[in-house]
Amino acid sequence: MDVFYAFLSTLIAGLCTGIGSCIAFFTGHTNRRFLAASLGFSAGVMIYVSLTEIFFKARDALTTESGERAGSWLTAAAFFGGILAIAMIDHLIPSVENPYEPTNSGISRRNSRLMRMGLFTALAIAIHNFPEGLATFVSALQDPGLAIPVVTAIAIHNIPEGIAVSVPIYQATGSKRRAFSCSFLSGLAEPAGAILGWLILMPFMGDLMFGLLFAAVAGIMVYISLNELLPAAREYGKPALSTCGLVGGMAVMAVSLLLFL
Repeated sequence: MDVFYAFLSTLIAGLCTGIGSCIAFFTGHTNRRFLAASLGFSAGVMIYVSLTEIFFKARDALTTESGERAGSWLTAAAFFGGILAIAMIDHLIPSVENPYEPTNSGISRRNSRLMRMGLFTALAIAIHNFPEGLATFVSALQDPGLAIPVVTAIAIHNIPEGIAVSVPIYQATGSKRRAFSCSFLSGLAEPAGAILGWLILMPFMGDLMFGLLFAAVAGIMVYISLNELLPAAREYGKPALSTCGLVGGMAVMAVSLLLFL
């Protein structure tokens, strides 16, 4: 019963990305002002959570495992390793045509860029959510009373992550189903992390692996924000819109992380 309760808690938290995805559908997919502000918002969410939460969780884990000096060096190396990895992937994927779409699909060059941006964001968030799901599952399993505030906090900050995934995909394709599916699947990484972690990875998921993975994810999310989201936000609207969206995304993520300290 405790295992079922822990898994259910993790599932609820992960699926809240779908709520964020639905929020993106309240405006038409041709609304350029909304797109500019939303892309800035998404960048704010990802930069803030990467540099204030994920990076420091990684450093805590690695310094616990390897000591202050070595752990700090490992954190920085994994962070920039994540940036290098996503930059190489970015270089290898064509910038005009999305590899998952036929060339005659009617998606313009600009929309193809948005589609690629959304897929990258979904990938980064899914990787982030996988160990987060494992951590949520373990905490709920060890102390069921702790599950409610932990799951609520994670669920709240998964909502803007869902927006970050769905907005560029919805704007690129006009398909609510496709945007929701990508957001939903990135959220499913959390319960998947719980299941696979419990069945397979638990014996190997120590501080070293956890820290390296989280630091790399922080680097990936910062790269996507600076190289993809913010330039696109400025392209689709006035700079003030993208800046307001950026600050708004940071503020929402800050509140979601502070609620259950």
